Order: sequence, then C-alpha cells, then structure tokens
Amino acid sequence: MPDSARFALHRSELREPLIRGDRKLLELMEGSEMQVAAGTLLIEANTEHQFVYRMVSGWAARSRTLADARDQFILVFLPGDLFAVKSMFVTRHPDDVLLLSDAVIQKIHHRELHDIYEKDSDVANRCIWQVIEEERRLHNWVVGLGLGSAEERLAALLIDFHGRLALSGSIPAAAMKFEMPLTQAQIGDHLGITSVHVNRVLRAFREEGIAIIRDGQVQIGDFEKLQRAAYLLLDHYERTTPEYSAGAR
Repeated sequence: MPDSARFALHRSELREPLIRGDRKLLELMEGSEMQVAAGTLLIEANTEHQFVYRMVSGWAARSRTLADARDQFILVFLPGDLFAVKSMFVTRHPDDVLLLSDAVIQKIHHRELHDIYEKDSDVANRCIWQVIEEERRLHNWVVGLGLGSAEERLAALLIDFHGRLALSGSIPAAAMKFEMPLTQAQIGDHLGITSVHVNRVLRAFREEGIAIIRDGQVQIGDFEKLQRAAYLLLDHYERTTPEYSAGAR
C-alpha cells in the first residue's frame, strides 16, 4: 500500500505523522481480528457502542432506515478504513453499520483508544484524518445526490470504489474487474433511486460498453468512458490520483 497516497489531500508536513499513526494503530489492534459474516448488524442505530474498528478485508456500510422502511446507504467502508471513530465521543450511534460481505475486522475499546488519542499526536492525527476523509466523501456524495444524474452517480460510485480498493492494495491499480457485494436494491439505496431505475442505468452502461455489474462483480469495459461519465462529480483528488483514473491502466 502506498502510504502517502492513501491520505487524500494531506499537508506534506503531516505525511510522516499519519504514517506513524497508522502503524501505531495496527500495533494497538494486533490480535483483535475477528471474522464477521455478511449480513451482520455490527452497530445498531440509536444504541451505545463500545468499539472503534478497522476493516482488514471485506465491505461494510453505514445506513439509516426511516420509519416507513426506506433506507439510505450513507457511507461504504472498505479495507484500510477506520470506522465508528465517533464511539470515542458520543453516547449513541445514530445509524446502523451492516456487513455487506464476509469480513475480517479489528477492534479497540473506545476508552483505550481515547486514552492514547490524548497522549499520542500521531494516533490523534490518524483518527482525525479518517473523520476528514469521511467528510470529503460525504461532501462529494451530497453534491452527487443534489446535482448528479443517476448515470453520473453510478459512474462516480464505481470510480470511488476502484480508487480506494487500489490504494488499499486490495486490487491492482490497473484492474478492470473487482468484487462489489452490493445488491441492486442496495445500490439504489446508495444512489437515491429505485431498483427499476438502477436496472435501467446498468443496462445502459452494459450496452455502451462502460461496465457490467453482475453476480457481485464489476467488470469495467472502458475506463475512459466511465471517468467521463463521472467527471463532473469527481473532486480534484479523484481527478488527479491515478488509481481513480484511466491513467492507472
């Protein structure tokens, strides 16, 4: 994993502290690995939770379900992500965290992490950066939901997944295929469109040779077309980092 590239838009003077913080967190969580099955509700909305996690392998999502059963997928967590960092600061999590695939995760109790957070600036910087990175992704997604077409949103989603998986070392940077364990309904919950609309967009992408999504796998047919479809919704980091672009090929 290229350590410096993982930390989107970081100030140059923070490169070494972020790398040190990442390594210290790995050491702190060493031995805590646990296997979790797809479909497991790791964190239940509106409950107190004791742990902060790191995704070693697999996929998870933060989601919110309304009283009428409508769902919104808010964030998708991929290998290398810290998540539930807010356990250190809040008494209740407002959203569910659901495992989308079989996964290996590490954990640390929020009190233990907060004690180290207060004493070690490297660990504090790494935790704060994760929150800032989630904010970057959320800002991009808010813009996409507010201004993007369904085609633009799907293309941006696939670009995001490819870039993050490549930067974590989960797939090669030039990979044109990767696993994506979201159902069409879950894709719709994330994109903010119906399953029928998702099917229509997937068919258009397939017919135009852009990408095929089938049986939990994404096959990119034309990376340049995919990037053009997503381009207006991509931020500067995604436009200029090779793992997110056709330049990675």
